[in-house]
Parts: sequence; C-alpha cells; structure tokens
Amino acid sequence: MHFDDSNGVPLFRQVADQLNEAIIAGTYREGDQVPSTTEISSAYRINPATVLKGMNLLVEQGLLDKRRGLGMFVAPGAAGRARAAKREEFLNEQVPRFITEAKRLGIAADELAAIIEKGYRS
Repeated sequence: MHFDDSNGVPLFRQVADQLNEAIIAGTYREGDQVPSTTEISSAYRINPATVLKGMNLLVEQGLLDKRRGLGMFVAPGAAGRARAAKREEFLNEQVPRFITEAKRLGIAADELAAIIEKGYRS
C-alpha cells in the first residue's frame, strides 16, 4: 500500500480504494482476513480512525464483513461486485473523457477503434 496525502484524495478514501483494488486483483480472496486497522495505521502512520472509516466504506458496499472480535474479512462475491463497480465507473466516467479528448485531438472514430482493436490483439 502507498498513501499520498498531497494528491487531494482523502486518506480514508485511499485506504478503501487500495483494499478494493487488492480484492479485485485477488490479493485478498473471499473469506480472507484483511489487515487490521491497527496493522495498517501502524505500518503507514495513519490515524486508526481514518483507516476504520475507509474500511467501513467497504463494509457499506458489501465488500468486507465485520466480525466482532475477529476483524474484517472479504465478503462472499466481493471481487465480482468490486469489478462491476469499477467497470461502471470506467464506462461512465473515463470512457467519455477519453472520447472527448480524442475528438479534441482530431482522432476519427474509426482510427480510434482500430487503435483499440490493435491494443486488444497485442
């Protein structure tokens, strides 16, 4: 994990985003215990309440299960839900910006499609 307090993204959001990415990547699988708030806060010198706030975001999204006295665990189906949410974010936010920039640079739709197709083949 790497946290940057100068990039404008709140630390609790960075905690949630990085755990989310680790779930998508399979670093933490269904049923796995994720590092505790104490482990993360000690290792990265972040306030434990900040770490907990980030982890609670993932609990609210159904990606982590909180087990009293045991810690946080990856919820059943979490990877699929996390991937679906990232996919929607990509399609609804990043692709429109990508298309707008391509238009601004005078890249035709067929040229852009060919470049994307080539990227999928390599």
